Amino acid sequence: MQTSTTGLSTRGWALRTSFSNRLLLPVLSVIAGSADATSFLGLGLFSAHVTGNLVILTAHIVAGRGDDASLILSVPMFILVLGLTRLLVAGLESVQVGTLRPLLLLQFALLGISFILSFPSGHHHDPLPANVAFVGQLCVAAMAVQNALGQLSFPGAPSTAVMTTNLARFIVDAGESLLGKNAVEKAEAGRRANETWPVIIGFTAGAGLGAACFAVAGLKALGLPGGLALLLLFIELRRQALKVEKRVEVPGTS
Repeated sequence: MQTSTTGLSTRGWALRTSFSNRLLLPVLSVIAGSADATSFLGLGLFSAHVTGNLVILTAHIVAGRGDDASLILSVPMFILVLGLTRLLVAGLESVQVGTLRPLLLLQFALLGISFILSFPSGHHHDPLPANVAFVGQLCVAAMAVQNALGQLSFPGAPSTAVMTTNLARFIVDAGESLLGKNAVEKAEAGRRANETWPVIIGFTAGAGLGAACFAVAGLKALGLPGGLALLLLFIELRRQALKVEKRVEVPGTS
């Protein structure tokens, strides 16, 4: 069976290691939930949900309110970073380099910089830093990378940032697994439901943690998604190093 440079088989994400199946995607959903809650409470925009930003922007325009630069820039920024990330992945694939670790590194860099730039602000009631618009766009860019990472490194996996689709998918699949008549379809629906619920729980937990951290530390709550992104990068690098060591130890493996 052929595998892509991302380390995924042609059958999709479910054949990856237990680390990716059981930990990486749920933690990515915690990152998205915490970043979304923090950016909404502190910056007035959703870093992971373009739909939410479009709704707020349209409502402001119709109401005749002066709009914030962060909201106006968030949609083109999201699109631009998605496009650039796809170009990066194409370049990595052309030289046979896996895409997961570089994308995790890029996401961590964007979240890390946004956290550093948030330091002029203190608690949630303190004045926002002068570069708040830039902080917002970095968060949007980080979530664009995460959305691309999910689709390109885990084809077929549930989204780690769009919970409306995941919730609908989970409810329909759960219903099919309980009420369906075809045994094969029931089993497949049950498998999809088992893949989807951890990211829904992860995003919800992340949103709650992000809100709680924002209440204590204001925009410095961006340290939570940044720290989790660093943790995932470290674990993935360690997993790959152990995999290489194992190959070296077994004679005759390439």
